[in-house]
Amino acid sequence: MTFLVAVDGSNASDHALAYATDLAARLDTDLYVVHAVEPAVVDTGGDEPTGFDDAAGRLVAEAVEDAEANAERVLEEAAEYAAEAGVAAETELLYGPPLQVIPDVTEREAVEGLFVGHRGLSGRYEGLVGSVAKGLVERSAVPVTVVR
Repeated sequence: MTFLVAVDGSNASDHALAYATDLAARLDTDLYVVHAVEPAVVDTGGDEPTGFDDAAGRLVAEAVEDAEANAERVLEEAAEYAAEAGVAAETELLYGPPLQVIPDVTEREAVEGLFVGHRGLSGRYEGLVGSVAKGLVERSAVPVTVVR
């Protein structure tokens, strides 16, 4: 039996990792920890609408290398946390939107359940695009535990 844990470095994903690790330790099972790299595009301007000509000056794209380095750090910390609790954890860096790539892993790795934080780092935009946790509940082929 293996549990999949999606982490992004947020407090909510840390809580999901802690919950899944505790459960895995009691059930003597392993964890498969993933982080999806999808470089962010951040609007550095104000709340006022902008025209197409002004957009280039207000948008900053996160470099893929920076996103990968952050993801590797998050995955390493998650693996260390699990190891300290006596739980084996394999990690994988995914590329693409979390709602597309994480459900694929649940099928490919034959996991028994998915653990995810209630609100991750994308919380600011949840009202616009919907939450990752909610989307995973809707798309996952395995039971999803959303941890607050």
